[in-house]
Amino acid sequence: MWRLKSQNTTGLKGYRALGRKKTGEFNKTESAYQQFLEKEKQEGRILDYRFEELKLKIGEPACWYMPDFLVINADREIEFHEVKGAAAIFQDDAKVKIKAAAYRNSHFIFKVVFPDKKELSGWRIQEF
Repeated sequence: MWRLKSQNTTGLKGYRALGRKKTGEFNKTESAYQQFLEKEKQEGRILDYRFEELKLKIGEPACWYMPDFLVINADREIEFHEVKGAAAIFQDDAKVKIKAAAYRNSHFIFKVVFPDKKELSGWRIQEF
């Protein structure tokens, strides 16, 4: 669930999560994206996907990143998809984590996805 917060500590207006689901539980946006991935799998555009399958170490001593979805595309490449409810929610800390993960694991593909009614697929995808 999201709410509009009038000001955060940086003085910027934006959205903040009211709480995080337990590991392995979908929020509404992740659930919608899982349905999209299932359709992609049924139509042969991806081979498989897993939710919160693994954690990637991105820094010392103990900085970790857990992508929302591990996706195996039709070319058998491993992709990590991070699902956000809106571009406004994808803020600096999340950007730093995915960029660090992409830098440390350059042999994988990293994507952030947002719902977007203007896109044919219903999702806007940004690759790192």
